[in-house]
Amino acid sequence: MKRVLVILLLSVLAACSSTTASYAPLDTAKSVDLNRYVGVWFEQAKLPNRFQAQCIGDVQANYSLKADGSIEVINRCKLADGTVEEAKGQARLADDVQTPDNSKLEVRFAPALLSPIPSVWGDYWILKIVGDYEYSLVGTPDRQYLWVLSRSKQADAAVVNELLDYAKEWGFATEDVVKAEN
Repeated sequence: MKRVLVILLLSVLAACSSTTASYAPLDTAKSVDLNRYVGVWFEQAKLPNRFQAQCIGDVQANYSLKADGSIEVINRCKLADGTVEEAKGQARLADDVQTPDNSKLEVRFAPALLSPIPSVWGDYWILKIVGDYEYSLVGTPDRQYLWVLSRSKQADAAVVNELLDYAKEWGFATEDVVKAEN
């Protein structure tokens, strides 16, 4: 099962690695403090995607800053049979960032030996942070992927909707968003 998940994630990341020219450049959060960003985040809303299709709930991500400056990523979700699926990956600052403000990251779930291959890395852009790193809006510049994350499992619906409205202003198809049932 984990091999299937890795293959799916690899395919999706390859698809996300290129941007579509028809969109205006996407603004991201300014001066993201990765020391404050790391930790556990709970998914509150997302644009549906293939690599999370098997998840029925309790979707969370745990980010840990490593000594080399990269970020360990552990994503978990509950499956229909009640078991928990886990995917481990790595995030890093995006290669094309001229002046890093830590908002443009790349993530991979492919094996480490494939790290030199650019297409195994997918965009993970922190678009907006609300409160004291309590909520995060994450998306990709091609507007195909979008997540609203919060530090607590139960989120303030008004904040989630505010972030979705912001995403809509930037061209994300928020009418297709699926909200978590936490």
